[in-house]
Amino acid sequence: MGRVLVACEFSGIVRDAFIAAGHDAISCDLLPSERPGPHIQGDVRPLLREPWDLVIAHPPCTYLANSGVRWLYRDGRRDEDRWARMAEAAEFFHECLLANAPRVCVENPVMHRHAGIRKANQFIQPWQFGHGEVKATGLWLRGLPLLEPTEIVDGRTPRVHHMSPGPDRWRERSRTFPGIAAAMADQWGDFA
Repeated sequence: MGRVLVACEFSGIVRDAFIAAGHDAISCDLLPSERPGPHIQGDVRPLLREPWDLVIAHPPCTYLANSGVRWLYRDGRRDEDRWARMAEAAEFFHECLLANAPRVCVENPVMHRHAGIRKANQFIQPWQFGHGEVKATGLWLRGLPLLEPTEIVDGRTPRVHHMSPGPDRWRERSRTFPGIAAAMADQWGDFA
């Protein structure tokens, strides 16, 4: 049984998958957990410095994702506030990747080149893990093997890309699919 920190997770999906596999797992986010379970509400940075066997982090992607690169310039001018927020987001991403653990996974979508973050070790899709949806998810790995698909399914729809605008759209788009969480716990649990 290993100590697992799931950073920047309010859903509890990944945390609960590791708990179900017999690990001592805890999640941390600025938001409260949607599910009952071990969760610290607050800044995860102090926890990243504590020793863990495995850290899985889901840092915010708003300023790093390729989908947001168009907002770096407004009316033909560089948006300095947006660039500053991108630099802060990239710094936090690197803090997650350098967590005090021998094994780390940082999850995010496709990044734009301005973020200055190396390419992901791999990209996975929900349809490779039992969910008939399309959502390219990058995994930046340290000390972990690539995540192997567990259940390839048909019916691949880009539901997350076609969600209606609204105040909770980000929340729905940021949740980890349970099949991916289960694969992480099953395949990486032995490393923890």
